[in-house]
Amino acid sequence: MASTLKNGLLSGLSVTWALSKIIFPITVIVMMLRYTPVFPIFISWLEPLMSFLGLPGEAAVPLVLGNLLNLYAGIGAIVSFDFTVKEVFILAIMLSFSHNLIIESAVAAKVGVNFWIIMAVRVFLAVFAAVMINIFWQGGGEMAQYGLISNEGPAPEGWLDISLAAVQTAFLSILQLAAIVIPLMVGIQWMRDKKWLDWMSNKLAPMTKVIGVEKNASMTLVAGLTIGLAYGAGLMIQAVQEDGVSKKDMYLVLIFLVTCHAVIEDTLVFIPLGIPVWPLLLIRLVSAILLTALVAYIWNRIEKNKEIKTESEDVPT
Repeated sequence: MASTLKNGLLSGLSVTWALSKIIFPITVIVMMLRYTPVFPIFISWLEPLMSFLGLPGEAAVPLVLGNLLNLYAGIGAIVSFDFTVKEVFILAIMLSFSHNLIIESAVAAKVGVNFWIIMAVRVFLAVFAAVMINIFWQGGGEMAQYGLISNEGPAPEGWLDISLAAVQTAFLSILQLAAIVIPLMVGIQWMRDKKWLDWMSNKLAPMTKVIGVEKNASMTLVAGLTIGLAYGAGLMIQAVQEDGVSKKDMYLVLIFLVTCHAVIEDTLVFIPLGIPVWPLLLIRLVSAILLTALVAYIWNRIEKNKEIKTESEDVPT
């Protein structure tokens, strides 16, 4: 147990340090850019598109950073602005679907799935979810409270005050993230040492029928669900090679995972932003199941029609 705790703590500290190198500078830079003449011009260009998603113009900043870099870059940008709970929730669901877009889609391509299909699925889900939430959720109009980060008080005046406020916000963001990431990494280390990933794979195998894939794809599914696409790429590629997962099942598993990967970590990191995380998790899970089951149904129908056509052609006239 001591070894598990030590390795988990070291892993958690390592991950926190790696993420801090992203969140800290981005939070500081974005907060300082807010007070420059360039920022309002940038926001005005993107405001029409953002309003379609139920967001103010400045919401483009976390969306761009989260999609081009990663989830934590997007979070670093979110805490730099004053958003309502509804706006933060829309940003959270969009970034859950489409963060780290280029790298994680490239990982999916490495496993054998078309890069552009994965990109299209993730962007579509992000935009569709945002529009639906904006239309059907009438609440969430109160200002979001970012845990230890306060939105109250007078606006900073002068570049010294602005710089100090930016550094304080960035530091508190990292502190809150560490409080989630370190226990999470300890838990993952414990799961690895106890062989729980293998156990989860065996338990999940019968459930793969729900999304239309074979049991031998279960380890790939577990790797993506628990570790994520980018971190779990090596394990996923190994599982594909060793378990003999078919091309069809790989497509279905990856469609499921790009919709709903690293569900524990990606959900917990939004807790400090003051939004309800259970709906966030449920939206991702339900979307993943329904979309994958739909694609599996269509794929099976196409295959069946091809078989019928082939058989009819083989029948002598």
